[in-house]
Amino acid sequence: MPARVHALLVVRPEGRVAADIHLQRTLTALRAQSRPVDALTIVLCDADESVRAVAAASHAEGVITADRRTSFAQAVALGSHRLEGDAIWLLTHDATPEPDALARLAGALETAPSVAFAAPKLVRADEKDRIVSLGVSMTRFGRTVGLADGEHDQGQYDGSEDVLGTDIRGVLVRADAWQQLAGIDAALAGADEGLDFGIRARLRGGRIVLAPTALVAIAGSNPSPLRAAYAQRTAQLHRRLVYAPAVAVPLHWLTLLPLALLRSLGALLGKRPSRILPEWGAALTAMFRLGGVARARRGIRTGRVVSWARLAPLRVSSTELRHRLDDEIPAGSGRGELHFFSGGGAWIVLAALVVSVVAFLSLLAWPVLGGGALAPLRATVGALWEDAAFGLRPLGWATSGAADPFSAVVAVIGSLSPSAPSKAIVVLWVLALPLAALGGWFAATRFSDRAIVRAVAAVAWALAPTLLDALVTGRPTVVILHLLLPWLLWTAAVAHRSWSAAGVASIVAVAVVACAPSIAPALVLLWVIALLLTATVGRGAGLARVIWLVIPTAVVFAPLVWQRLRAGEAWALLADPGVPLADSGPLDAGRRLLLALGFPQADGWAALSGTEIAVWTPVLVAPLLVLAIAAPIIGRIVPAAVLAIAGLAGLATAIGALGITVASDGATPVALWPGAAISLYWLAAVCAAALALDALPDRVHLRPNLAALVMLTLAASAVPALTAPLRGAADITEASSSTLPAYVEAEGRDGLSTATFILTPTGDGAVITDVVWGETASLGGQTTLRSARTAPDAGDELTAQYAAQLITDPDGPVIEELAAHGIAFILLDDSAPGTDAADGIRSEAESTLDQRADLEIVGETARGKLWRVTSEVTDRPATPAGEIWRVALLQGGIILAALLLALPTRLSLAQARRRPRVVGLARPRRAASRRVPATATGAVPAAAAPAAAEPRADAEPRADASPAAAGPPAEGGSA
Repeated sequence: MPARVHALLVVRPEGRVAADIHLQRTLTALRAQSRPVDALTIVLCDADESVRAVAAASHAEGVITADRRTSFAQAVALGSHRLEGDAIWLLTHDATPEPDALARLAGALETAPSVAFAAPKLVRADEKDRIVSLGVSMTRFGRTVGLADGEHDQGQYDGSEDVLGTDIRGVLVRADAWQQLAGIDAALAGADEGLDFGIRARLRGGRIVLAPTALVAIAGSNPSPLRAAYAQRTAQLHRRLVYAPAVAVPLHWLTLLPLALLRSLGALLGKRPSRILPEWGAALTAMFRLGGVARARRGIRTGRVVSWARLAPLRVSSTELRHRLDDEIPAGSGRGELHFFSGGGAWIVLAALVVSVVAFLSLLAWPVLGGGALAPLRATVGALWEDAAFGLRPLGWATSGAADPFSAVVAVIGSLSPSAPSKAIVVLWVLALPLAALGGWFAATRFSDRAIVRAVAAVAWALAPTLLDALVTGRPTVVILHLLLPWLLWTAAVAHRSWSAAGVASIVAVAVVACAPSIAPALVLLWVIALLLTATVGRGAGLARVIWLVIPTAVVFAPLVWQRLRAGEAWALLADPGVPLADSGPLDAGRRLLLALGFPQADGWAALSGTEIAVWTPVLVAPLLVLAIAAPIIGRIVPAAVLAIAGLAGLATAIGALGITVASDGATPVALWPGAAISLYWLAAVCAAALALDALPDRVHLRPNLAALVMLTLAASAVPALTAPLRGAADITEASSSTLPAYVEAEGRDGLSTATFILTPTGDGAVITDVVWGETASLGGQTTLRSARTAPDAGDELTAQYAAQLITDPDGPVIEELAAHGIAFILLDDSAPGTDAADGIRSEAESTLDQRADLEIVGETARGKLWRVTSEVTDRPATPAGEIWRVALLQGGIILAALLLALPTRLSLAQARRRPRVVGLARPRRAASRRVPATATGAVPAAAAPAAAEPRADAEPRADASPAAAGPPAEGGSA
């Protein structure tokens, strides 16, 4: 055994919580050693008074104080100046050795002169049969691998001896080896000290042995995940630069930042976004810490007597690493089968498809859908995405700026039919009912595992009055919103437990707010509630996932928000995107009652009966709404309460939107449409009704009877809307591929370089002017920058002057000025209702335009009379590519990050299967467990605590502290 053992005890600030208690226990354990230490030096790093008092009473040979920034390696170096003895025992204040630990370590150290240091078995202080660390190795590329971290100690590793490295805590090092190796490399940032120390010792011909019977209990607190990831990655990059051949070091240095980018994408794909910032921090640290690399390489080069090939057998192979990672994938399941087919979900979707085909039979032959707020799409996919890009807008004299995010939604839908983008809207209309049924069914899986409950939700969502009204009146924003809302609920309800769910929910949230910005305040309220509930149960990772839900939406809307705020038009952000469509309904108490019943305006039965509200309309929706109201009383309280808040927020938004005008269509003011908010209200009511149905007792046949009543009454309420297309009472019609004459469409397909100047006489004798660039005023080309402007801009004033000159002056230079701006056609629109005043203006304008020598008469068209400008037309200048790409990279980058988070992995799917599908179930009691740091500085955590049983989806319902089903937070996960 060594003649003298000098113990170096370091107290680090990471262990400040109960540090004095831990230090006292460690000092007591040192005094109780069967082979006592011969000298003790304590290094206090920014210790408080209580810790200093304990250290002063320890009768240590030396007590050294250092500041908070002193690393473990630096602290040990300070203590080494007082080195007395043949061996050094490295300890931290939270490492408590068993009474025979030093004796067993000393025995292991003396097995051969070549042994540089011996390492104990580190175990948990609160669970001593759980291994914290017993040997460390690495892969070929430097990844650190704990050989037994987190495993249950059954003596299976007690025969292990030679390892590549170990945890630095508790090791007993020969004094001569310590001096030759110059101690711990401080450039490692607090991670992998024992691994690096062991590798350097082996390169000098030494050995590292384990003493599995020497136990040291670790009672440290967890470091922050960001600090742990930064320390681990910094150590790995530093070791890579130190161990690499000299010719490869420049290449490794040059690839630090590109590798950080690739690993950031991998972190998103692996559902570990918290590693991105540490990755870049570590890369930058490694780039500028070349002095430490040079010193470490010099130390290895001067004393190396063993080749790197001799260390290869001690490394972990790729096959072994793969097996270890496979073993980490949790087994078992906390949820039952989905039963989509056997539970009737597929049959409901199929039935909805049949109903939709019958109701919209004529649409199957239509190439383009028109009427209401519908408009054709661009003819090519490239033009679709051009409409969604930042820059000059396709409508208006010189309107420029951010595109409405709804344009990107339209581009995505149109891209599904590249050869005929407008056909995608027609298909969407036909598939709306089955897609709504599918979404409603899946939304119900978050609240019940009963087939009948899910069926009710699917039928209620497919036959929602808001959807049927939007389909009949031609409101694409409401249709798309209605199809997306249940998927937002389905993913957001479990976003706190899964990065996959959070990623999907964040993308769906972007599309939802893009379709209906007016419901953004209600969604923000629900997001804040989710934050509070997640924070209440103390889930750090879950809180980060919930925060992420709004980040993509905020980034995507940032250019438009910035432009609106600079113009002092904040209220315009709430404007409905797409083609402006005025609300013709009344604003009286009857309308508010309709909203409370779930109808955005008078339903079909009211139209057939000639009243604002049919007598039986409240009766038809009463069963569903009564069940929804009963949910907080008989259902699970937390989900029911959240749904109640969501429903009230949606209803309040809808009622508040009545009469609020933030947009216009020419001279017609356009108020916010309440239908989008009513969809949110209806979703909350449907899910609350599902909660209530699920909570009904099984002893009677009340549940199936009520379910049948709800479905039958809702089917009756939907009859007028579903038969409206067959009766010719729907506003949707077959449309042409352009809102402009065919001649203009043919000439304008090359892009947005030229425009059509449109004059529209109105019944009061005024003239509305508009400028349309390209071949059509497309759905994706609509912009709230124009429809929601609060006052005429310079372009409006200029076009008004040009209109006056076109109507009254047959010889002026107005055409030359228009041609210089890119105007190639003049269209006298006759689509407005004819009056004497309008006819007079139209006749005067036609006569004046016919007399102009710089206009060529194309002829009468379906939209009115058309003239072509014969002067040389100057193409519209393009938006600078730099501006477009800056915004595209900002918005596209955040969506790409969300997509990478959304993609499931094998581990995330396995973790998702261990959690119940239904939210708000009771959580089983868990045994107390904590993760323990695996390095002396507490920078790198050890293996996670053992997995606990998950609640089953059919568990007894009880109030939960979270809006989603409970389960341990994990980096990965899927819905």
